[in-house]
Formats: sequence, structure tokens, C-alpha cells
Amino acid sequence: MSSTLHLKSVSFVRDERVILAPLNWRVQPSERWLVLGANGSGKTTLLRIASLYEHPSSGTVDVLGERLGRTDVRQLRRRVGYLSAALAAQIRPELRCIDVVMTARYAALEPWWHRYTTADEARAIECLERMGVAWTATRSLATVSSGEQQRVLLARTLMNEPGVVLLDEPSARLDLGGREQLVQALAELTLDPTAPPLVLVTHHLDEVPPGMTHTLMLRDGKVVARGPIATTLNSASLSECFGLPLHLERRADGRFSAWATG
Repeated sequence: MSSTLHLKSVSFVRDERVILAPLNWRVQPSERWLVLGANGSGKTTLLRIASLYEHPSSGTVDVLGERLGRTDVRQLRRRVGYLSAALAAQIRPELRCIDVVMTARYAALEPWWHRYTTADEARAIECLERMGVAWTATRSLATVSSGEQQRVLLARTLMNEPGVVLLDEPSARLDLGGREQLVQALAELTLDPTAPPLVLVTHHLDEVPPGMTHTLMLRDGKVVARGPIATTLNSASLSECFGLPLHLERRADGRFSAWATG
């Protein structure tokens, strides 16, 4: 079975600072990966490399069977659903929500860069419906709540029926209500066996949806733990990941809670 993502001996150095030490990582088609780590651990850099927006300092990156450096990333990015705070900040808030979603058709930021069809509009509405925000279609992004904005942006990641979905801290900026709505929307993807493989980057355990299958834990750019979530994510590995004593508990609903013990 061909890997969805395969990073081999990948490192990233900027201004002589090692942000990612050489690491190996595979994501298979049926997997949902949780990437955990404190701020500055290298999570966002890892996802930018996986989403083809950054080149590693060393190593090879294969995404959906194509190798970074040997393929047209402008075309390949259309097959990757990607959401990050940096990308969201580049989207003009005056755009209608349906246009925000449709721009993913060509991995663009503005709808006037390309022509869109009625089929594209129908697909965008379908994605908004899946995230429970179809009613926002003709509203500007700026006029809906922050939680609704994030669900619109999540709908955008699904526009092209992607081969993989990469989410970098999608609940940033959200209040408790907005976060819980987003977790519910994410759970629909993580628990859907027909949905594409997914990678979720966060440092908050309480926003992890049910259905995640694997975890990759980073500290100072190095891998602390990696593997199936049931055997890899525990109090000991979490404490090592964040550098302080932590207790981890998995609730009956599949969600996690963690707190310091000393």
C-alpha cells in the first residue's frame, strides 16, 4: 500500500537554528494522525513541509506518490486540503463563504483569478453542508462568527476531494463554544471511513476529536514518540513531550483531558 505521506530523514534549519531534527514519518491512507508538541516544537514547520509550502533542509518528501522537487507543486497542492492560521489570514474577509470554499479548486486565494462552473458552486455548497454551515454561502466571511469561519475554512479543505487533509491548530482563536462546534465537525471526518487521511496539529488535548488513530509527539524538533494512539499517547510520553509532569485521561466519549501533577 502506497503511503499518503512519506518523510524520510527530513530536517529543517533556519539561520543556523535546528527547527526539525532529521525524522522519518509515514501516513497511510486509512490513518488519522495527531501531531502534539509545545509551541516551538516544530509542528507547524512539519506541516508546512508536508503541505508543500516549505522545502526541507535535507531529506525527501513524498506526497500522494509524488516527490517534492520533482513535481509541479502548484498542481499537487490542489490534492492537499490544508488549513492553517497563516493561510486563513491571507483570505480576504469580504469574500462570500461560497467563494472562500471555491478558491480551493485551484489552490488560489481570490475567486477572480480563475473561472468557476455551476458544478464548482454545487460542490462548495456540498462541503459547507457537510460542515453544517451551508447557510453562510452568500454571507461574507467577516460577518459570521469565528467558529463558523473555521468550519467554512474546514469545508474549503474538502473542495477538491483531497487525498489528504492537513490541519494546523484549526481551533486557534476560538472560544469554548466555537471550539466544541469545530471538534464535532472534525469528528464527522475522523470517524468517517470514507474520508481522506487526516493530520491534526495541536498542543491542546481537549480539542482532539474522537477517531484519531496515531500520534506523533515532538519536543524541540525531535520525535519523542510515534505510533498508534492507544499505545503511544499516555501520561509518560505526554510529560516528556511537554517537559513537565502531566496526567492524561481518556474519557468515555473518546475525548482527552490532561493536567499537571506537580
